[in-house]
Amino acid sequence: MDSSSSNDQHQKKEMTNWVNLENDGAANQGGSSCKEIWTGKTAQNVSSSMVRKKSDPVLVPSNVRFRLFRQFLANLQEVVLGTKLALLFPAIPLAIVADSYKFGRPWIFALSLLGLTPLAERVSFLTEQIAYFTGPTVGGLLNATCGNATELIIALLALYQKKINVLKYSLLGSILSNLLLVLGSSLLCGGLANHRKEQRYDRKQADVNSLLLLLGLLCHMLPLMLRYASTSTPGIFNANSTLQLSRASSIVMLLSYIAYIFFQLKTHRQIFESQEEDEEEEKAVIGFWSAFSWLVGMTVIIAVLSEYVVGTIEAASDSWGISVSFISIILLPIVGNAAEHAGSVLFALKNKLDISLGIALGSATQISMFVVPSCVIIAWIMNISMDLDFNLLETGSLAFSIIITAFTLQDGTSHYMKGVVLCLCYIVIAACFFVHKIPQNTVNEGARQSGVLAA
Repeated sequence: MDSSSSNDQHQKKEMTNWVNLENDGAANQGGSSCKEIWTGKTAQNVSSSMVRKKSDPVLVPSNVRFRLFRQFLANLQEVVLGTKLALLFPAIPLAIVADSYKFGRPWIFALSLLGLTPLAERVSFLTEQIAYFTGPTVGGLLNATCGNATELIIALLALYQKKINVLKYSLLGSILSNLLLVLGSSLLCGGLANHRKEQRYDRKQADVNSLLLLLGLLCHMLPLMLRYASTSTPGIFNANSTLQLSRASSIVMLLSYIAYIFFQLKTHRQIFESQEEDEEEEKAVIGFWSAFSWLVGMTVIIAVLSEYVVGTIEAASDSWGISVSFISIILLPIVGNAAEHAGSVLFALKNKLDISLGIALGSATQISMFVVPSCVIIAWIMNISMDLDFNLLETGSLAFSIIITAFTLQDGTSHYMKGVVLCLCYIVIAACFFVHKIPQNTVNEGARQSGVLAA
């Protein structure tokens, strides 16, 4: 027993030395240590930390002599086994094998969707590791770009395949999921766990995000209202006008998001920094270049699985008897953001609502004000017609979700009843899109020139 304990301690000490050696090299290039550089985290940085776990050095035997190989094993253990979602990693090779051997396309879709769940959480972990070395500004920008990498990659692949409605549905679903399901379940669970005391949060962060979401809603409603205003008078409707308005609005949305990032990382950084009590100061567990390499590799895998998801979604819809709109708006966001959702709920259980609100509202704002307009601009570059007209049903659901969320958060206090209302709103919207059937021949580019369906 003493010999085994001594060997374990020796292995842990050697692993720490490898990580510290790589960290010191990256820190020396930057001019200071990672502990001195990264001093604060936003809620999105810590959103998936609750589903991570500390792993023992079982993959690194003491008799392995090659330093690089031992370092690779140590990093492999931290990246792959350092999450409670590690059990889902086998779905990745199974999805690739299923595609290679031409298994049923619904199976490929299901396995790919499961494989994306741990990958999304690991991308968040790796961007956090890189942020320890790059500093708060670059780290914040990296998080702002990669925070919803899975949704962005799926959207770009859907855009490349000209499945405009799948793209719009998936992005709309991510916003609705964060505003109603994630926030609602967090308020519900937090309220039940802390029902004997009043839960409070800082309204400043919620107010900023609500304002940006309302601006994004305006940019979505104007093309829709322009189309209806034009079609009310026969002979004057021009789809190109809606497209041009959408592109101009997308530029405005991106400019507002840049201003939001500057506001968040520079002038009012204290509003968005997460406050975690009674926790040890964290430090990087893998080196900069190791984290960067793993991030590139996992991004490639996400792209492969996302291509499977986009390419097989119609087959899954036919096989399961579920509409494409329901799969894109409900299933994709729930499975793809499972780690982030769980983190938000766990923070609410600990009565840390500021972090939970930062996760839900921050992610919704990022998708609405960065991912959606970015797709419109990229489609413009690719000479593909994509506008901000999400149709009447979809835009109406988005509008009521944002308004209800804003009313819910207006007083700075919370209880479980607010969570109940938000969750019930999400269930009603999910039921609506479950019965909302779309003909398969209109899933790709849509009936209208701008690439969307007529109302």
